[in-house]
Amino acid sequence: MKTAKQEALVASYLSQFDNDTATLYAGIIDHLSRLGYNPAKQKTQIIFKHDLHNKQIAKMDVKIKKNTGASPYLALRLSACRGYSQKIADIIGAYVKKYPARAAQCVNGKCDFCAGEATTHVYTHTTPDGEVKYHCGAYAIEITFAAEDIDELKRLIEEEHEYLMRHEAK
Repeated sequence: MKTAKQEALVASYLSQFDNDTATLYAGIIDHLSRLGYNPAKQKTQIIFKHDLHNKQIAKMDVKIKKNTGASPYLALRLSACRGYSQKIADIIGAYVKKYPARAAQCVNGKCDFCAGEATTHVYTHTTPDGEVKYHCGAYAIEITFAAEDIDELKRLIEEEHEYLMRHEAK
């Protein structure tokens, strides 16, 4: 991280969780930071953007539940990623079903927010009947993960980062 303020922001966020959870999230934060993504406070969230493209790749927050208290929230932008696990495919499929209004408009030439060929930066989901649905890739989607998922998440973050640097960096 670049500044003491960023370090304090991250430390404050991680202090809300038990040691195991804080360690998992610290690993993701460290990986984002090494790739050049800077944490910044936005309302109650911490968002991660890169100076060269200013696109949000991740956001973190806290969910408060009556029964379990504070739990972490992680959303990642993974729209340029391919070849992920069934767990990630299921998360993307659930996201596509939950947010039908976020269907990708760029595949029809109606949006130019993201650079690059449209089908390379949208979420894709194939329904049980074989229909392929495209969803806007500008959104980060909530990822529930465990320690065994860390290596895959880091690989996917790197893949998304490479895409953003190749197509969005100025």
